[in-house]
Amino acid sequence: MDILFVIDRLELKYFEFNNLVTNFWLIRELLRNNNNVYITTIDYLSVISGKAYTHCFKSFEKDENIYYEKDEIIKLINDFKLVMFRPDPPVDIDYINATYVFDFVDRNKTMILNDPKAIRNFNEKLHALYFSGLMPENIVTSSKSDIINFLNNHEEIVLKPLNGCFGSGVMTLKKGDKNTAVIINTMTKNQKQLIMVQKYIPKAKFGDKRVMFLGDEVLDVCVQKLPSNNDFKFNEHCDANIVKAELSEEEKEKFIPVARKLNTLGLPMAGLDVIDGKIIEINITSPCYFIKEVNNYFGCSLEKKITNFILSSLQVAV
Repeated sequence: MDILFVIDRLELKYFEFNNLVTNFWLIRELLRNNNNVYITTIDYLSVISGKAYTHCFKSFEKDENIYYEKDEIIKLINDFKLVMFRPDPPVDIDYINATYVFDFVDRNKTMILNDPKAIRNFNEKLHALYFSGLMPENIVTSSKSDIINFLNNHEEIVLKPLNGCFGSGVMTLKKGDKNTAVIINTMTKNQKQLIMVQKYIPKAKFGDKRVMFLGDEVLDVCVQKLPSNNDFKFNEHCDANIVKAELSEEEKEKFIPVARKLNTLGLPMAGLDVIDGKIIEINITSPCYFIKEVNNYFGCSLEKKITNFILSSLQVAV
């Protein structure tokens, strides 16, 4: 069947040989299952006479890697049985507009994972508050006084933009820092932009655990993402910064309700970032399953499990 992957612009630029990204493994596995896989980015989407189209490129496998034909093809999105909607944040106005394009796709003909409407309605930082009991203490605000009060209560805090990714713009702040006012004003754009503020978790120095979901299932495999580049957070995806992690039965049981809730929202593919058992955010836009690392550490073929889940979901939808 014909399958479309909406990937990130940067991914398209480095499409070939990039086995650090989840899409590489999923596309290659779907090609090996005799599917026609096409790729596009959000700037190649369009709506013509009330119907959703895309300019796209056909991918193919050669010598264990994936490539794409450089001839641009225009296709009706409803000609695809499946669309994998996986562009990276920031979830800016261009991203939001791209999700609107899929409002013009007949869902009886085409399944879309994750659902763009669900992505549009779920902020990865803010809506983690659906599970506030599993999060560190936090506030969402643009108020300098609110943030300073929170800082005074907790001594050290983390400030996060709501729509970024990969640690972009995330900062820590300690009580008494001489730059407190400047940092808060910068993060909130002079008290005009909401941000997430969380209590700093000391075990963050050991990195955060990626807990991965497929539908209602919490996967047994997981990895620990280590702080990089002398930073307090993970911000460089390389072998040295991804290590094997264990998921306890207690953790797994705790996160099953999260998986179930996200699945009911149209977000069956997701990943939690967890520190000391606490959810710090939920990845639903283009969740990375760290397939290369998981396969190496656990001796499995995670891409097969994920593609089996995707194809099974498609059969149920049909």
